[in-house]
Amino acid sequence: MTSSLPQHSSSSTTTTTTNNNNNNNTNPPSSILIVGSGLFGLSTAYALTRRHEFINTSITVIDRSDPSSQSTFPSPDAASIDTSRIVRADYADHAYATLCDEAQLIWRQQDKPTDLGAQGRYHETGLLVVGDATSAAPVADPPVEGGASESSHKKLTGMDYARKSWENVSSLASRDPMLAERIRELPNADAICEVLGTGGSSGAWGYINYNSGWTDAGASMAWLYEQVRQTGRVNFIAGTVESLEHDDTGVTGVRLQDQRILTADLVMVAAGAWTGSFVDLDGQAVATGQVLGYLNITEEEQEILGKMPVILNLSSGLFIIPPTNRVLKVARHAYGYTNPRTVHFPPLPVSPTATSNCLVSIPRTSLHDPDLVIPAEGEADLRAALREMTPLPGLVDRPFTKTRLCWYSDTRTADFLIDYHPHWKNLFVATGDSGHAFKFLPVIGDKIVDCIQRNCPPEFKEKWAWKEGEGANALFTEDGSRGGKPGLILEEELLKALSV
Repeated sequence: MTSSLPQHSSSSTTTTTTNNNNNNNTNPPSSILIVGSGLFGLSTAYALTRRHEFINTSITVIDRSDPSSQSTFPSPDAASIDTSRIVRADYADHAYATLCDEAQLIWRQQDKPTDLGAQGRYHETGLLVVGDATSAAPVADPPVEGGASESSHKKLTGMDYARKSWENVSSLASRDPMLAERIRELPNADAICEVLGTGGSSGAWGYINYNSGWTDAGASMAWLYEQVRQTGRVNFIAGTVESLEHDDTGVTGVRLQDQRILTADLVMVAAGAWTGSFVDLDGQAVATGQVLGYLNITEEEQEILGKMPVILNLSSGLFIIPPTNRVLKVARHAYGYTNPRTVHFPPLPVSPTATSNCLVSIPRTSLHDPDLVIPAEGEADLRAALREMTPLPGLVDRPFTKTRLCWYSDTRTADFLIDYHPHWKNLFVATGDSGHAFKFLPVIGDKIVDCIQRNCPPEFKEKWAWKEGEGANALFTEDGSRGGKPGLILEEELLKALSV
């Protein structure tokens, strides 16, 4: 079986980054150890196998799930494993819009069963992007010491984001009349209702982009793993990382819970929302839990809702993806819940002379807490989405078949964090997915390897760079796309339901 991803040819010109503390040797490392087999980790491993410069480099991926077991690999509570993820070039930021436009060229390849987008892995059903007229950027209440700092520029509202996104996708599509005619402005709620086709509506203004859609995330990750496995170049190890091993100046490997030690010339931590458990990210990224709900629906409801586009309200963060196999998913892209915990094994400190921060937001999932439910305020929002967007009789109050917390690694600006650590040699970090990384599956591995080779794409050089000294204030993602309320603590929200 051959892969549909295009072969990458690296540039002969390297770009100097602002991170000059270590790893300036241009020779490829003889060994690379990747912590995490999610989107960033697995796509990087694949891209490394396709670069001639790394032909003699041994590549190892360590993950807490066992790659030999299809039922547990990748881990079912990982953010990259789910029934669906939105694939959209619909961004207020032109750089990310352009990057997804590049990725979509590959998602759309479906001629062969081995193509990424084939066999039901990609569906271009359209994306309905809307915003509320009166939405304003939420603020945490009440303000406390260590709260979010005031931005020096106006924060985007959901409507701001929607309009900037409209401008970017219209510009990208203008080069091709067939693409351009698949994007249409929807000036009011009635126009939105007509396109949605469920009898519901959302938002005061929006647009429909039939060049966007969604992917079966679990199936796409299985496809990616198969591509990696067939290279014969990557060694997969099942084990839970306890901590990073290091000397006085650099990282040398990892220690597992069973006390095995794995060493490598370069250690890359790509553990998603768990990254902060291993590396003190200095306030640059934090694990946040996001609510998802799943409903079983009837054949008649499938017939109606299966024809709808994806709908995303950028003011509330609420979205619904067209159902498949009589399962409907509703979710919220929000500020989310943090889960601060004092960890037994502190993460690697910011520098060799710094003290480790033992208080870390750590994902809490049903894998280790089978009785875990989503907080009541989150479920209420999901019910509001059903009431507004898909108001079919009997659907709004139907019990959820399953609920879940999906854990993001959130940054302040929703930019990824992909860079060498400035104070520890031989350590590379790829995290900060901020809940929008999956759509880049066909291209993000190559971009990460570019960064490893110190050739970060110029448009992302500042966005993805390690940023010093951001740990003084609480972290909330402020890119204009988030719903909910900032500053919610998971444990507090769960306790509220018990006190009612």
